[in-house]
Amino acid sequence: MRKMTTGHLLATAVLVAAPLVAGSVLVARSQPLPAPAPIMAPVLVPNHSVDLMTAEGMAAFGAQWKIQEARLVEAPALPNTLPGYDKSFDISPKAGEKGFDDSKWKTIEPKQLGDRIGGGRVSFMWYRTNLTIPAKIGNFETKDATAVFTAYIDDYAEVWINGAMPRRAGRPSPATIQGFNIPNHVVLTEKVAAGDKFELAVFGINGPISAAPGNFIFWREAKMEFYR
Repeated sequence: MRKMTTGHLLATAVLVAAPLVAGSVLVARSQPLPAPAPIMAPVLVPNHSVDLMTAEGMAAFGAQWKIQEARLVEAPALPNTLPGYDKSFDISPKAGEKGFDDSKWKTIEPKQLGDRIGGGRVSFMWYRTNLTIPAKIGNFETKDATAVFTAYIDDYAEVWINGAMPRRAGRPSPATIQGFNIPNHVVLTEKVAAGDKFELAVFGINGPISAAPGNFIFWREAKMEFYR
């Protein structure tokens, strides 16, 4: 029998291992990326605040608000579901995704965030906007400030930033539902630079969900706040 040298053995091992490694990489890439970790907003008074429910405030970021009602839709049950459960439910559209096409959505004036919209009872609404941070807002220079987006929706909200909702199980996660009529204070970045862009998608929910209310969805506050 022909003897194999150490070099031959190593080469054979590499050839065998290569497909396994490649397969592992493909599997890893196919898994969804974890949501970014949440950052807690400062609790002090901001150095500068911009009202995003005004035309002037939105103009400072070259932004506009767009809205679209969301609906609960039937979906297939997940694999390994216990017997007796043949379907599930999901939200449509999935407007928190990065680059989502909202070109056909209704554009509203900033002050209309305060309007009562939706059908009332248990209802859902998407709000989307794209903000570009300027070098200065009035006399305030934004460079290196911590930028915080405040979404205060009656009754609940979830906030997506550039296609992700920062969250961790068992930890405070300001982008997720904070409670009944409690604002979401979501850190966009801890060190802003002029020209930074943020794609925001806010999912508004009328509630309590298990006690369908006789009212509607509306904003109480929408702000960009800067801290040093």
